[in-house]
Amino acid sequence: MAEKFAPEVEERLRADAAQIITRYPDSRSAIMPILHLIQSEEAFVSPRGIGLVADILGLTRAEVSAVATFYSQYRRHPNGEYNVGVCTNALCAVMGGDVIWETLTEHLGVGSDETTADGKVTLEAVECNAGCDYAPVVMVNWEFFDNQTPESATALVDDLRAGKDVHPTRGAQKVHTFKETERVLAGFEDGHVDEGPSAGTASLAGITLARANEWTAPVAKGGQSK
Repeated sequence: MAEKFAPEVEERLRADAAQIITRYPDSRSAIMPILHLIQSEEAFVSPRGIGLVADILGLTRAEVSAVATFYSQYRRHPNGEYNVGVCTNALCAVMGGDVIWETLTEHLGVGSDETTADGKVTLEAVECNAGCDYAPVVMVNWEFFDNQTPESATALVDDLRAGKDVHPTRGAQKVHTFKETERVLAGFEDGHVDEGPSAGTASLAGITLARANEWTAPVAKGGQSK
């Protein structure tokens, strides 16, 4: 039988889970944010976390595990304090992402989904960071670091390991820890939602050009834009 949480920790997790469940008409629909809640405590979906989620939602451990193993954001072993995702998809790759990846794997001595010995950095090869207009992109706990180079990416992971605050290109004023980010993904606000721009100049170039030229979408029959 899996080890259980300390009573005070379990009580706190159950209280938070109960709050999450109120947002859904069917309690089992809360499984994904509650799994993020578990990760905010343990930095991964642990066996005891699986058991607790199953008990809270009235599901089997197999049903909870099926969700936890399907989505890549759920970890099955402890994640580092900072998850560094290097985009290696086509556009980022040709813009230098592959070189950044090779540089970091050699510099840190770890491969994809592996964590440095100090527990600070988990390195991940990501298929797409959804920031193609700023390729090559690196994300740290899902905060954007745009237009990276091997040198800037190396300095970034060194600062993380040294305990320095690092500042994303856009979004929050600084990168928060993996556990703190997981609590946000569970649905609990951290007060940083309005910090910094969410989109940069390159992302907004199309709409800026359209407005400058007063371009509008063609009107379909019936008076509604296509």
